[in-house]
Amino acid sequence: MKSQDSSQPSADNIQDAIRWRILLVLLATIVMSLISVSIVNVALPSIQRGLDATHSDLQWVLSGYALTFGVILVAAGRAGDIMGRGGIFIIGVVIFTLASIASGLAQDATWLNVARFTQGIGSGLLSPQGVGMIQQYFQGAERGKAFGYFGSAVGVSVGVGPVVGGLLIELGGPDIGWRLTFLVNVPIGILTIIMAYRWFPRPLFTRTSLPSTCTSHRAMRKIQHTLRLLDPVGSLLLGLAVFSVLFPFMESRSAILTWLLLPLGVLLVAIWVRWERYYARQGCSPMVNLAIFSTRSFTNGALIMALYFMGMTSIWVLVALYLQQGLGETALKTGLVSLPAAFISAYAAHWAGKRVMAYGRKMVIGGLLFAITGVIATAAIILLHQSGYVSIWWLLVSLSLIGIAQGSVISPNQTLTLAEVPLQYAGSSGAIMQTGQRIGTSIGIAVITAAVFTTLGISSWPVAVTLGFGLVLLIILSALWLAIKDQRYRKNSQHSEPADRPFPIAE
Repeated sequence: MKSQDSSQPSADNIQDAIRWRILLVLLATIVMSLISVSIVNVALPSIQRGLDATHSDLQWVLSGYALTFGVILVAAGRAGDIMGRGGIFIIGVVIFTLASIASGLAQDATWLNVARFTQGIGSGLLSPQGVGMIQQYFQGAERGKAFGYFGSAVGVSVGVGPVVGGLLIELGGPDIGWRLTFLVNVPIGILTIIMAYRWFPRPLFTRTSLPSTCTSHRAMRKIQHTLRLLDPVGSLLLGLAVFSVLFPFMESRSAILTWLLLPLGVLLVAIWVRWERYYARQGCSPMVNLAIFSTRSFTNGALIMALYFMGMTSIWVLVALYLQQGLGETALKTGLVSLPAAFISAYAAHWAGKRVMAYGRKMVIGGLLFAITGVIATAAIILLHQSGYVSIWWLLVSLSLIGIAQGSVISPNQTLTLAEVPLQYAGSSGAIMQTGQRIGTSIGIAVITAAVFTTLGISSWPVAVTLGFGLVLLIILSALWLAIKDQRYRKNSQHSEPADRPFPIAE
């Protein structure tokens, strides 16, 4: 079977100006989707008052989006690999934009949560296409530079979101303000759809080839052929597995029986692996070529990212909890504390993106060392502030160290992790890495915040939050150990054989 990417334009046959236009479209969408996530965090109190929502409703405003996003990521990535990344991307943006309108017009909590679930579907469709298209249209040092811009957009979006959310809520008031936090996506979404339709190379959807035999039932055979390429059974099994793992951590008041979903998720992963191997033996194209995990750079990089997100995303939750609930500060002030870190992260991602091919995994190791320093410094500032020795505004300095870490870890690691992945699996492989990030984020936030609130029952906010930072530190140290191990492996392999050899595609 031929590679399914053969009919899609590649980095070799597309003009330089066009590929940077494509990147601009991808960055605009990343800004839209990530600002939407961080804005909602500060809008929750207003949503609760405006819709008379319960705490469970608010939990699902956040969790529903993340759940549907995580469940469909890999299937959406594979769909882009097979059917065309440009077309699937535009469909995702359309769904996300329409769901943003529905969210802004919500009349009750149920309406809002259905819209948020739909937003997650749209984001899950478009997100892996962005990673796949960077793989498709950029090579070598240019790819690192493109991922650097990608990381800069992530850093600015996450940091600016809470500030923009606070300003919109102040502007619109308690009744209209939270609606504006969703509706602000609409003009960006419409503009992105127009730019994507005009600038993306044609065809937007790949034409899968069929043997030139009888043509009487050709349309039906083409549908069946496409379904075999998409591996619907594998997609369903992996989606159910991800749901089973994520759901207990996202439903904070889960019943004991809900946690039985975790072993079920592990069992489903095992069944999925057996199915993928069977599907490949039948001569079909599996959802994920499992041989990808024999590529050391991909496996180690994906694990590093999962551990990094498990620890580092909890930092911003801990800081927000401490400032707002521990010290009684406003959401806007909380957002301002993290703003310098966001811009530093954006600059660091751009700087690191241009140099990652020269420094390799050393760049990631250096970033993790900055992360460790920033975590220790932040915990120390919180304890010293409690004792009256320093101002809480010293967090601007310690969180800036974490900003350097984010810029020099996320984008460079993404570049290195996907460097040896064949193009026909770029979307699904990038989605596997993003799924690991989602699982890591959900588990980390659930476990670390649970430890903090448990400690609050017997101690103060500074002590409880410091314990949370201690857990973050242990997780980041694990990521650092893995990065050092990978660096040593790559160094030793240079003297014998390539560290990461492209794997054969079983199709």
